[in-house]
Amino acid sequence: MRAILAEDQALLRVGITRILEASAITVVDAVDNGPLLERALTRDDFDVAIVDVRLPPTFSTEGLSAAIAAREARPGLPVLVLSQHVEPVSARELLASGAGSVGYLLKDRVADVDEFVAAVRRVAGGGTALDPEVVAGLVSGSASRRPLARLTERERDVLGLMAEGRSNAAIAGRLFVSEKAISKHTHAIFMKLDLPQAADDNRRVLAVLAWLQQG
Repeated sequence: MRAILAEDQALLRVGITRILEASAITVVDAVDNGPLLERALTRDDFDVAIVDVRLPPTFSTEGLSAAIAAREARPGLPVLVLSQHVEPVSARELLASGAGSVGYLLKDRVADVDEFVAAVRRVAGGGTALDPEVVAGLVSGSASRRPLARLTERERDVLGLMAEGRSNAAIAGRLFVSEKAISKHTHAIFMKLDLPQAADDNRRVLAVLAWLQQG
């Protein structure tokens, strides 16, 4: 697997590169600013881009903007965002297409190297990797909308864990209930949100996220 990395902090850039390459993920380009990232994302020899939201020269949203533009030009381009802060607006824009192959993690909360590498591989493979705080921001930001307001507190918990990419079994373990109970909650969520059920877990999560971005 091959990756592009955009991170302006030298030590962090070198550290992430070493972590990836130790896990058999070759970093074909490591850049430290927005213009270089835009150029790197035109390459056709990488499987996933790992980008910081704020990059030079203005430290606003250069990284995210470059990623969004690249995904518009190449739908489904795998992008994993690393940010210092929860930025729901940025997350919504990134997830708006519902095309998959996308992640949004918070740097300060990435405490396990293996989980980080697994997230990179999951995004490269077409899945999602969302930090719980990012998911919470997306859900709470849409809480006033009538369909979402139909959900019970437990159904909201299940929805948040679904959006993180967790299976029904994993959600059951997290909430200390049976998998059968989670299946019932999942069915209720889709009924209340007027979303069709799908066999593929990732498509189901993407459908929920895409619905949350509407309007």
